[in-house]
Amino acid sequence: MSAPRILLNGEPQELSDVSPMMTLLDWLRGPAGLTGTKEGCAEGDCGACTVVAEKVKADGRIERLAINACLAMVGQLDGLGVRTIEGLAAADGALHPVQAAFVASGGTQCGFCTPGFVMAAYAFAAGAEPPEPARIHDALAGNLCRCTGYRSIVEAIAGVSPLTQDTFDDAAVRFAPLTRTALAEFTTPGQRFDVPRTLAEALALRAQFPQALLLAGGTDLGLLVSRERTVIPHIIYLGRVVELGAMEESTDALTIGAAVTYTAALDTLVRHFPALDRYLVRLGSRQIRNMGTIGGNLGTASPIGDFLPVLLALDARIRLVSGARGARDLKAGEFFAGYRRNAVAADELIAAAVLPKLWPDSIFFVDKISKRYDQDISALCAAYHLRIVDGTLHDVRLAFGGMAATPKRAVRAEQVLEGRAADDEAFAAAAAALAEEFAPIGDWRASAQYRMTAAANLLRRLQLRLSASTQPIELDLL
Repeated sequence: MSAPRILLNGEPQELSDVSPMMTLLDWLRGPAGLTGTKEGCAEGDCGACTVVAEKVKADGRIERLAINACLAMVGQLDGLGVRTIEGLAAADGALHPVQAAFVASGGTQCGFCTPGFVMAAYAFAAGAEPPEPARIHDALAGNLCRCTGYRSIVEAIAGVSPLTQDTFDDAAVRFAPLTRTALAEFTTPGQRFDVPRTLAEALALRAQFPQALLLAGGTDLGLLVSRERTVIPHIIYLGRVVELGAMEESTDALTIGAAVTYTAALDTLVRHFPALDRYLVRLGSRQIRNMGTIGGNLGTASPIGDFLPVLLALDARIRLVSGARGARDLKAGEFFAGYRRNAVAADELIAAAVLPKLWPDSIFFVDKISKRYDQDISALCAAYHLRIVDGTLHDVRLAFGGMAATPKRAVRAEQVLEGRAADDEAFAAAAAALAEEFAPIGDWRASAQYRMTAAANLLRRLQLRLSASTQPIELDLL
């Protein structure tokens, strides 16, 4: 047996006698005694608990990603570095350039949220991105300040980004003693946390312990620990399985491993599906996208998972694998078995999502409606994929989230539009078909009537896009 090993602000730590399911935030503020990292919401929305995860890339450079410490379990951080607000200033007390920029611009009010903002800013500046306003606002979308506006904070980041030389670039050699190449098993009384490195190890564990919970990024499962305070007996963490972290591209499809994060997949997805550009940045903050995975979203099978209608509209395949029976592919429409239920067998894992590339003449759009633009769960989301041939619609696929117990294709509406012109009559008939096919629920995000009306209006929006006299127009997302 062993214990998780991390670099905490550049210094090695072995987390003995600590539950591997403890949140990183609880460990930092408790046993580690580092209280600069704050707890605000305990569900990954406010950013007060933002810290930076560090890992050595293949080229030897250190990658630094902002994450929510309230959602990450300490077992997930094994072999990685964690940098907190206490780890930025120099040993002699000199402020890090990012901290100094916040002081110079007055980028703080009451101060409670400031450590999270500083760490998000540090991750952005260390990533050497151009300090463009849109990029800065995206980097800050996962951090909330309840005191005032963000102008001074944005100015601080713009003034220091990108970092010309990172103070901690010489720390890569310290990661070597933390490296593991085989299965790690962390246990405390009544709890077990397995970290397989290969698909074979993961499948063996899955077959042996079918009752164990599977952990991908933790942006959903992590809530059980952070918010619900559930004691989980056994977790199999899939984030280090090499095969599940791979992306492959063929002439006609993208294959994205189940453990690939949205951050890692973002550029590739947007390159092939440009409509996802603004959509995916609304899927979650950078902190969430740095942890969340397509495989994890498939596993939870939420009816309002933002990426799931995309998979349906693209007619993607979900690759499942079993140690005893090998691999099988299911169409996305066959994968969802009911409310938060999927077709994964007890001895199977989600291996990958296979996304067909767009046809040369195809049209693809996405929409999301939520109470606020950034950092909000969808009330309704939709994806549309079709072709126009000789003025008529063909191969129409319309997929919605938030309209049923599962993400679902609007098959009747598709049939209504197939072979017809993109005119008012056709889309009015398609909207009427939605009412026959869907019976959405009402909840605090939206009433059933709102969802139905909004879905019909999204079809009208699609018609407006298609009827543009030149290139199909892109309207602002809601």
